Amino acid sequence: MAGRVENVPDPSKLTYADYVNLPDDGRRYEILDGELVVSLSPTSRHQLVSHNLSFTLAVWVRAQGLGRIWHAPLDLILADTVVMQPDIIFVSKSRSAIVTKRGLEAAPDLVIEILSDSTASRDRGVKMRLYARYGVACYWIVDADARTLEVYALRGDVFERTATYRDDDDARFDVPAGFEMNLADAWSED
Repeated sequence: MAGRVENVPDPSKLTYADYVNLPDDGRRYEILDGELVVSLSPTSRHQLVSHNLSFTLAVWVRAQGLGRIWHAPLDLILADTVVMQPDIIFVSKSRSAIVTKRGLEAAPDLVIEILSDSTASRDRGVKMRLYARYGVACYWIVDADARTLEVYALRGDVFERTATYRDDDDARFDVPAGFEMNLADAWSED
């Protein structure tokens, strides 16, 4: 009787080695469970909200000495067949060892995705499931058009929505610990 072969890579799935050989053509590539995904460039509105959130978070995280805020493009390598580029990432000081020359090589404390027409279903679907599967503790989904921020916390192996903030709500977060902001600052064009 032949023994069972385990952990044989699926040759039809792309890996990190395939990813690093993709052309440097300005496109945003990700590998989601071995499948190549290409995204359009973010809109100016997306970039404004991303900048506002990154800046506000980075100033606060640095002042509190909690860790570091990262933003796309930066590879988040969760497995050989899962390479993503979240919009914004928080890595606490205690998890700083996940930061390597290649990017981030394990689940960060917080991932933030800002929805766009071309990515919304992916951000709420496969990416959300992958972030949960690989242990991302907290996930924010930001809708710049609807002016909402949904907060999800990992419960077991799935995310549970713990809060939804709208327009100019005063928002309070557990990750990063103690962070607060008026959501109007995320949409500000000043």
